[in-house]
Amino acid sequence: MTEHHDHAPPPDTDGPQTYYQRLAQALESLLVEKHVFSANEMRTTIEEIDASSPAEGAKLIARAWVDETFKARLLHDANAAAAEFGIDGGDVPVVVMENTPEIHNLIVCTLCSCYPRRLIGLPPDWYKSQNYRRRAVREPRVVIAEFGTVLADGVEVRVHDSTADLRYMVLPMRPAGTAGLDEEALAALVTRDCLVGVTIPTVPSL
Repeated sequence: MTEHHDHAPPPDTDGPQTYYQRLAQALESLLVEKHVFSANEMRTTIEEIDASSPAEGAKLIARAWVDETFKARLLHDANAAAAEFGIDGGDVPVVVMENTPEIHNLIVCTLCSCYPRRLIGLPPDWYKSQNYRRRAVREPRVVIAEFGTVLADGVEVRVHDSTADLRYMVLPMRPAGTAGLDEEALAALVTRDCLVGVTIPTVPSL
């Protein structure tokens, strides 16, 4: 598990601003004043991130399920693979971890809420909670079981700690019984929680 912890400041809340939030705002104002970037550029970037959704990451997973050469590119350089779909993965490298019958991957950020937002959208509240951040490392199998994901005893659970310099996303296994589905239908099976690793894709009962 990655041990580097240069994390970004905590996310905004509706309560009083923290010291780090005030510091971030002061830094933003200084960078605008020094013409490093404009206020409009900053606003546009934030809007782009806020508009991102798990559907972006799901498209990549669906293509990887049907195209082995694309899967190899996704595992090698997720940001470049995303660019093939016109998706801007951002400046922070994203590493995709592949689930196998022997290995199940789980993503966490132990110190805050670092997360590949451009590929998965905004992180859910539970991902940012101290409870998840603490327990995902100590008892990952128990945590994912609470999301309904019960793994066989022989499956190893690997936990990956996201940081401000490196983010992770899970490549889940393709569900059985999906041989006849096209990419769009396959992408619809991939949820945000699958991309974090707390759940696995399933085929809805007819």
